[in-house]
Amino acid sequence: MAFSPFKFLQEVRSETAKVTWPTRRETTITTIMVFVMVALASLFFFASDQVIYYVVTHLLSLHP
Repeated sequence: MAFSPFKFLQEVRSETAKVTWPTRRETTITTIMVFVMVALASLFFFASDQVIYYVVTHLLSLHP
């Protein structure tokens, strides 16, 4: 079975034509949602870290 670069490129173009690409609006909304979720996750992990730090320092009596 021989490899044909021309046939490969035809198949790639054919498959690319089948892809449903998102609109600019969908891309913008999804990007904003990602940034919001990253911000919320950052706040959650910061708060969790502070609570764990407080509990551990209290349990070990290592008050700064």
